[in-house]
Amino acid sequence: MDLSTVGLTGRSAEKALESVGITVNKNLIPFDPHPPQVTSGIRLGTPAVTSRGFGEKEMKQIATFIVKVVTNPDNKKIHKQVRQQVNEICSNFPVPGITDQQ
Repeated sequence: MDLSTVGLTGRSAEKALESVGITVNKNLIPFDPHPPQVTSGIRLGTPAVTSRGFGEKEMKQIATFIVKVVTNPDNKKIHKQVRQQVNEICSNFPVPGITDQQ
C-alpha cells in the first residue's frame, strides 16, 4: 500500500497500526524515495485473517480501520476507538489451535 499520498512513512504507519492491534510490515514501493528502514509503503498480508475465518465483510472493516489510522496517525481518540473495534471483531474469530473454542 503506497502511503505517499497521505504523507506518512511505512515505518510510522506500521507503528500506528500496531498500536491499534493491526500488524503490517513497512515495505518499499516502486521507485521509493525513502530508504528500506523507513519506506513509503506497507505490506498487508491476509493469511492470519483468512485462517481465522474472516470474510469479505470483515476485510472491508479492516480496510476502513487502516484508513482511519493512517489518515489520523496522531489522533489518540481515533486510535482508541479503532483498537476497541479491532478487539471486538477479533473476539468473533478465534485463532485456530490457540484460542479456546468453548
